[in-house]
Amino acid sequence: MKNTSLFRLAALCAISIVALSTLSTAAEKKESVKVWGNCGMCKKTIEGALKGVDGVTSASWDKKSKMLDVKYDDSKLTMKKIEEKVAASGYDTQNVKAADAAYDGLKKCCKYDRKKS
Repeated sequence: MKNTSLFRLAALCAISIVALSTLSTAAEKKESVKVWGNCGMCKKTIEGALKGVDGVTSASWDKKSKMLDVKYDDSKLTMKKIEEKVAASGYDTQNVKAADAAYDGLKKCCKYDRKKS
């Protein structure tokens, strides 16, 4: 009887640990979004716009493909908020256009050709 109770308790603990580990990673998402830019300084600024943002675990922008790969906790923020942070640094994303003042503040080498809208 005592062994059965210990076995049930151990099984319950194991199930709980598996369930909790699944929950802790369930909120992390990985998404990619197009972000216009030109150079290494753009990369530093784009990635830097997300550094320290609560919920963002990593951000990497590729100069050639213009794609920003982001890992983030979707219980803390949305992809739209992430794009807004990038746009605030002067870079247009596929869904959010940077304010003209932010774009105008970029270094000359970072001024990419903007879409007319």
